[in-house]
Amino acid sequence: MVSLRGTLSIVCLLVFAEAVTANPVEVADGVYSYQGPTTYVSMFVVTDDGVMVIDPINSAHSEGLVAAIKSVTNQPIRYLVHTHNHWDHSGGGQVFKDEGATIIAHVDAYNWMKANPHPDLTVPDESWGGSRKDIMLGGKTLELHHFGASHGHGMTIPVLAGERVGYIADLVGPNRLPFFTLPDFTVRELERTLEGILTLDTEKIVFTHNARPDPLQGGTSQDVIDTLQYLRDLRAALEAEIASGTPARLAPDAVRLPKYESWAMYDQWLALNAWKIWLEGHLGPF
Repeated sequence: MVSLRGTLSIVCLLVFAEAVTANPVEVADGVYSYQGPTTYVSMFVVTDDGVMVIDPINSAHSEGLVAAIKSVTNQPIRYLVHTHNHWDHSGGGQVFKDEGATIIAHVDAYNWMKANPHPDLTVPDESWGGSRKDIMLGGKTLELHHFGASHGHGMTIPVLAGERVGYIADLVGPNRLPFFTLPDFTVRELERTLEGILTLDTEKIVFTHNARPDPLQGGTSQDVIDTLQYLRDLRAALEAEIASGTPARLAPDAVRLPKYESWAMYDQWLALNAWKIWLEGHLGPF
């Protein structure tokens, strides 16, 4: 089994790994993806009455993101939308507040942010509850969808209705295993959330984490389908291993899924994900 120290090193590497700062890429009419000084990807939407931004990440990323926005439009930044509460996504808000933007998060994320301050975290100006909120700006509608608990608090899936472009943080990363082993991650609810995402009208999806050669190009709903299938394959393999006589406490380390060996983080995260599924089945979900 991967050691805790090794796991933390891997997570830190993903959070702080340097990447070449890229110019924004237009993935649809007025919709851009941006990758800053880390591997994280944000999205912004340019309208005739201002700009809507999704996920600030941290201050360094946000400063580059603001510069990228100003390189393609003179429109003011009106809104910053948080996808969820985690500090590695929700830092840098003050950069946008200084630009005059209104910061918005689902109420579950908002309440967590208020209760868990961080030097790089700015508490949002507004919160919203329930399963959907629409932001209308410059003739475009950004739908914010919440399917309940899955990863973090208040996980939000934004979709720009007219352009059929969505954004997914953390739940899916093309060509990369998801990372289940977090205290506020519920695998069964992730499965339900992914099923919900597949009902949304999207043609293109921008992913925060993308292990393809050009992450700024995003992906499609097929990437969601692939992650959902991985989850189901992993659960089935774990159950089969236990049914074959392997003691339940050893089964997660014995699971192998050759179908996914080419995905990033396969060697590092496969056993950890299997342990998460086993623990939820043994102890109950978060």
